[in-house]
Amino acid sequence: MTTIDLLSEANATFAALFEQARQAGEPDPTAMSVATATLGARPSTRMVLLKQHDERGFVFYTHLNGRKGGELQDNPYAALLFHWPRVNAGVQVRVEGGVSIVSDEEADAYFASRPRGSQIGAWASLQSETLDDPSTFHERVAQVEQEFSGRDVPRPPRWSGLRVRPMSIEFWYGGNFRLHERCLYECDPAGNWTKRMLYP
Repeated sequence: MTTIDLLSEANATFAALFEQARQAGEPDPTAMSVATATLGARPSTRMVLLKQHDERGFVFYTHLNGRKGGELQDNPYAALLFHWPRVNAGVQVRVEGGVSIVSDEEADAYFASRPRGSQIGAWASLQSETLDDPSTFHERVAQVEQEFSGRDVPRPPRWSGLRVRPMSIEFWYGGNFRLHERCLYECDPAGNWTKRMLYP
């Protein structure tokens, strides 16, 4: 099997498991943790929602001036984790790779598809900055609603998508007595993909 075939196989496996998670009634199959690190190697993680997956990678959206956006611009590598406990005996998918900002065209198209309230919130929020009082945020929301009253809400200039281009994808399948099954796809610096099993 060629390295391109291996990446296609990994992407197809992810797509199949994602659909199984949806059919199994997972509360939100798109939910994933995103781990980042500062240039000083201090890690941080949070939950976000997957908005696109294709052969180019895994995309989520955020304020680029927020903590995760800032860390991913300073140190453009991330680790993702999906956990779908209702699929079989439990499935985890781990993705690690480099990060890049999506094109303005992609970001504009996704932003235009969001509910208007979410669009307003993206303008009103100074993500990760100190908030003195909840009323201040509500006032900002009201100001933004007034500013864009009667017209479409454009995408904020520092709000965009981040694409994680996988360098490794691991599928973890739960088993009895912790006899789990792990399958790892890896890409070397030359772009060659390999596949191997791991001890649980």
